[in-house]
Amino acid sequence: MWEMEDVEMEEREKIARLQEMVDQSHSIVFFGGAGVSTESQIPDFRSEDGLYHSINTYGYPPETMLSHSFFENHPQEFFKYYLNEMIFPDAKPNQAHYALAKLEQEGKLRAIITQNIDGLHQAAGSTNVLELHGSVRRNYCLNCGAKYSLEFMLEHKNSIPHCRDCGCIVRPDVILYEEGLDEHTLASAIKYIKKSDVLIVGGTSLVVYPAAGLLQYFRGSKLVLINKSPTDYDRKADLVIRGSIGESLAHAVQ
Repeated sequence: MWEMEDVEMEEREKIARLQEMVDQSHSIVFFGGAGVSTESQIPDFRSEDGLYHSINTYGYPPETMLSHSFFENHPQEFFKYYLNEMIFPDAKPNQAHYALAKLEQEGKLRAIITQNIDGLHQAAGSTNVLELHGSVRRNYCLNCGAKYSLEFMLEHKNSIPHCRDCGCIVRPDVILYEEGLDEHTLASAIKYIKKSDVLIVGGTSLVVYPAAGLLQYFRGSKLVLINKSPTDYDRKADLVIRGSIGESLAHAVQ
């Protein structure tokens, strides 16, 4: 019992430190991964459960089904997996999304850099969101470039979506495996990280490159990691919090 109380006290002290950092900063950048969205009930497809489900249901691991070559060679199977397993139209922003939106409104948060593709940061009110891996809410025709909504894609859950104008395949504006990140988005992310004095990293194990390599550009004074499992960057961080991202940010921003 005493050990549990000690752990809770330590976490409260860490959140108090985070709140102090936030209060004293005017140039915060948040870099987030899948752990931010799991609190909105969006599962991490890279988890053991996600891997098991993908192989047993579809016959392939997620990294294969979400690759550029699989999209080109097996479009029917690609869209079946993508539209049924990667889209969560009913998901709502959680405490983390709203806390970050509040920080932006207060003029403290300069940018959100996210590996997520769900658009929940914008739904919570954030405006300067750099989506490293694209967004499920943007889709376009491979031939004529016509833009299509998420609602249009969901109408084709059991088929390949085709353009109403030219009949070509409509693909999601997301970065697939084997594809490079958008150079402009990547350059903007580096610029914001270099200029920040506090970098808060949440919900990412920092093992997926090149996104994980962005931390090497941080020149500020405070690096904060909020993640339920250890990362290779823990020893370099000024503050490591093992609790909920949503609760930690909500308390620090209140």
